[in-house]
Amino acid sequence: MNALPILGAYLAAAGPPPAVAETVVRSLYPMVSFAANTEPDWDRVRGLFIKQAVVTLRTSRTTTSVFDVEGFINDFVKFAARPAVRAAGFRERVVRLKATEYGDIAHVLVLYEAEVLGVTKPAQRGVDSFHLLRRNGEWKIVSIINEVVTPARPLPPELRDEKETGPMPG
Repeated sequence: MNALPILGAYLAAAGPPPAVAETVVRSLYPMVSFAANTEPDWDRVRGLFIKQAVVTLRTSRTTTSVFDVEGFINDFVKFAARPAVRAAGFRERVVRLKATEYGDIAHVLVLYEAEVLGVTKPAQRGVDSFHLLRRNGEWKIVSIINEVVTPARPLPPELRDEKETGPMPG
C-alpha cells in the first residue's frame, strides 16, 4: 500500500501550518510605527501578547523599566504624544533577527532601529529578546527585554552580519 495518498489527505485536512514565532515578532515593529499625527492600533498590538506578558525596556541610559502590556502601551502613548514625535511620526524596523523554536516555545533575538521621522541623527539601534508561547496554534509574546547598542555594549555575535566584527555605532 502506498502511504503518500494517506499522508497527503492528512496534511490537507490539517490545514495550513501554524505561523512561525518570527512572524509575530516581525509584525510588532510596523504596528508600533506611525506617520505624523496618527497613532498605532493598540488593540492589534495587545493581540500579540498573552495577558500576563512582561515587557522590560531600557527607558533611559541608566534606567530599565518593567511593564505589563498595558503599562508598555501607556508608556508608548506618552512617548508618541510628545509634540516633536507626534508632528513627525516614528518608526521601528527589524534589521535582522535570529529565531529558535522548540515545540510550543520560541526565542527571537532582534536587532532593530528606532527613529523619530525627519530627524537628522542616526536611528538608535537596540536588541530585543522575545519569548513566545504557542497556544491553540497561535504564537503569543510572553516577554520582551531590550538593551541599546553602544560602544561599551557592542552587538552580540549572533546578530552581526559577516562584515561586522567589532563594536557597532549606537
